Amino acid sequence: DGNGVPKLLDAVLRLMPLDSYSEYQVGLMEVVPGDPCKPVIWDEYREIINRYEPVNNRIEMIERFAFYERAKEAYAVVTSSELALYANIILRKGVVTEE
Repeated sequence: DGNGVPKLLDAVLRLMPLDSYSEYQVGLMEVVPGDPCKPVIWDEYREIINRYEPVNNRIEMIERFAFYERAKEAYAVVTSSELALYANIILRKGVVTEE
């Protein structure tokens, strides 16, 4: 409770690299046509993603129901207390190596 997606995204990306071999490393649900909402949280996502992944940071916009289908195939799902609209995000994990 009380943790929004930006805080969780920052925590995850500190430990987990994104997949450098995928066309897209991040998926966001595109705004439904006709919805006047402008997802302001996406700018914060881009800032966090670019901080940890300055190269492998391509974002795919996914149609609403296709996003739900892809989320069903996720390895892990993290639930937050986020209230922002269109805040759902899918990350494609890369290889974790010891340094």
